[in-house]
Amino acid sequence: MARCQDLYAYQSPEELKKLRVEELRGPEYQVKAVFLFNFAQFVSWPSQPPDAPLVIGILGDDPFGSYLDETVRGEKVNGRPLTIQRLRRGAEPRNANILFIAQSERERAAQLVSNLKGRSVLTVSDIDGFAELGGMIQLFTENKKIRMRINLDAVRAANLKVSSKLLRVAEVAH
Repeated sequence: MARCQDLYAYQSPEELKKLRVEELRGPEYQVKAVFLFNFAQFVSWPSQPPDAPLVIGILGDDPFGSYLDETVRGEKVNGRPLTIQRLRRGAEPRNANILFIAQSERERAAQLVSNLKGRSVLTVSDIDGFAELGGMIQLFTENKKIRMRINLDAVRAANLKVSSKLLRVAEVAH
């Protein structure tokens, strides 16, 4: 059975595209935790202090359990430490660079995305239709593989840059 640390081998977008949940024999959200970690490596934010942590926020009921913490523990991206911030309903994701919007926030997803317009926060969710709601990255399962749909217009509007390596393995929406 694959463990979280075994997933570190999958650090390129091309390798992520090949991940099958049944091959890993791990929970779906273990795989999605690795995706969030990798987004931090393949997305660029506007200038920030070099020592500021890169914050992954989870809004709503946390589906990751300890997997996300284990995935980012001790890791750095461009010299910046990664931290996890769990947000309660109604909390403002002030410091989040990446914000995962959980299924529990489905009814409010469009409003949450709208409230973040103009801010350089990479919004990610596995809510059906998330990219069409204006979210930036939607994770979905297709043929037993975790895939991603990237709303490039939303990413550009937030002044973020996504690596071409990530775009090659994603379904791109406008």
